[in-house]
Amino acid sequence: MIRIETEPWAAMVAHAQASYPNECCGAMLGTTVSTPDGDTKVVHEAIALQNAFEGAQAARYELRPEDLLASDKAARERHMDLIGIYHSHPDCDAYFSTTDLQNSCPWYSFVVLSIQNGVFHHANSWLPNFDQTEAAKEELTY
Repeated sequence: MIRIETEPWAAMVAHAQASYPNECCGAMLGTTVSTPDGDTKVVHEAIALQNAFEGAQAARYELRPEDLLASDKAARERHMDLIGIYHSHPDCDAYFSTTDLQNSCPWYSFVVLSIQNGVFHHANSWLPNFDQTEAAKEELTY
């Protein structure tokens, strides 16, 4: 399960809406809390990153490796972990595409925000497997 606190959630939605009609992307920093029911990833901070895709950004995002490394370093400096990556899907559902799966890292949660006509519509979180052949839907609260 992944729970996104109010402030980072507002920042993620604002970033996705401001980037419309293009896809946005960013990093989620947080901690993991263990409970008898299992682990919960708690996102305390969202960092907006540049969509570095050189093609049509309305259909795809790309992270620069140096931005991902800087996000991981920022997490460690704040005594947190890089929990996952978020990105938006303009004018379509919050699904995990084949391209998303092929470019995923199996140790991260991937939150996808559906932005319809410039306004947040819904979101889902995905956990890719280690073979990057499928992604399970992860319980998401915000």
